Amino acid sequence: MKIEIITIGDELLLGFTTDTNAAYLARELAAHGVEVVRRATVGDDAAAIAAAVREALDRTGAVITTGGLGPTADDLTKPAIAEVFGRRLEIREDIVAMIEERFRVYGFRGPMPASNRQQALVPEGARVLENRHGSAPGIWIEDERHRWVAMLPGVPREMRGMTGDVIIPELRARMGEVREVVRSRTIRCMGISESHLADQLGDRARGVRGLPLAYLPSVAGIDLRLTTRGMSSAAAAALLEEAVAELRPIIGAHIYGEEDADLADVVLQRTRERGLRIAVAESCTGGMLGARLTTIPGSSDVFVGGVIAYDDQVKVKLLGVDPGTLRTHGAVSEETAREMAAGIRRSLGAEIGIAITGVAGPTGGTPEKPVGLVWIAVDVSGRVRANHRIYPGHREEIRQRATQSALDVIRRMLGDA
Repeated sequence: MKIEIITIGDELLLGFTTDTNAAYLARELAAHGVEVVRRATVGDDAAAIAAAVREALDRTGAVITTGGLGPTADDLTKPAIAEVFGRRLEIREDIVAMIEERFRVYGFRGPMPASNRQQALVPEGARVLENRHGSAPGIWIEDERHRWVAMLPGVPREMRGMTGDVIIPELRARMGEVREVVRSRTIRCMGISESHLADQLGDRARGVRGLPLAYLPSVAGIDLRLTTRGMSSAAAAALLEEAVAELRPIIGAHIYGEEDADLADVVLQRTRERGLRIAVAESCTGGMLGARLTTIPGSSDVFVGGVIAYDDQVKVKLLGVDPGTLRTHGAVSEETAREMAAGIRRSLGAEIGIAITGVAGPTGGTPEKPVGLVWIAVDVSGRVRANHRIYPGHREEIRQRATQSALDVIRRMLGDA
C-alpha cells in the first residue's frame, strides 16, 4: 500500500511547532508494510488543504491528514475535504452527546461551548473514527473508486493513540498478509562522542550484517539506528537482533538502553533494585534534574527531593557548603560540587546525593570558567565521583546536556556499566 501524509496548520508551516506527527506516522506505517511516498504540510487555508488532498488522491488514492479538526475558526480540514468529495457536512447528535459527556467527566461546569458543535460536523457518508484520547473524532471518507482520506487530530497524543487504535488495524485489514516491512532498531548511547563511537566500531562503523548504521546525536547522547527493508517481519526482527548482539560488546558501557529508553527511568530502576534513594542539589540546571526524575511514574519511592541552590547563601545555609570553599574555589568548581552533593544527601537523608553547578550562559563566563563549564558530583553513601565538561550549545542545551550527564554518572556508579 502506498499513501501520502498531509499535516495541516499554520503553526507547522511557519515553523512555530515542530511537525512530529508526520515522522511518527511514517515510522509506524513503514513497520506495517505501508509505504509513505510523499509528505506535505499546508496552512489553515481551505483552498490549500483541498488542493493538496486532491493532488494526493490523484497520485495514490490514499491519504492521512492530521490537524484542523478542532472547534475554532481556523479548523478547516473537514469542510475542505468534504468539498473535494462533493459531500455536505451534517451534524451528528451522537457526537455532540459524546463531547458533552467528556466536558462533564473533565469537571467543566455549565453547558458545552457552542463552538464545540463544529467537531460534530461530519461529511455525509463518512465514517466516524473513535478518539479515546480527546474530544475531536477522526473521519474516514471514501469514494466509489475506493480512494480514501483518513482525518486525524493534530494533537500528537491523540493522533498517536488513534493511529494504534484505528488506523493500523484498518490498513492491515485492507492489505491482508504483509510480505515486506521496514523495521528499525535503535541503541541509545551516552558518554561518548559521535566520532569516538565511529572509531570504536571500526569496520562496523558504516553498517552491520549488511544493514546501514545511522548516527543520531542529540542532547540525550548518540542514538545508533539499524534499518531493514524488503524483508518479512520475522526475518527483519531476527536480523536486527543479530546485528544488535554484534554491536553490544563493542560499545559496552556506553549503552544505556534501546528504542525510547529514558535514562532517568534507567537510573530509577537501578536505584530501586539496590534499595537506595536519591536527592538532588541543582544550581545552573534550576530543577531540571528533579523534573526529569519525577516525570517517570513511580519515582516517589526513590526520589526524596531537592534544593535549587542558585544563590551562594542557599548553598551555605541549606547544603552546608563551606563559605571558605566558595571564596577560594568559587561556586563552579569541583570542591563546591562535592560539598553540595554530600550536603543534600545528609540534609534529606538519602543514600545518593547529586549536585550540578555551572555556567549555562549566555553571559557570566570567564577565560578560566567559560560558558558551558559544568561540574557534576555524585555522592553514593560517601563514595564520591566528580567530573566536569564544557558543553556546546545555547543555555537550554547546556542545561539539558548537564542533566543527562548527571544521570549517566549515577548509572555508571550503580554498576550499570
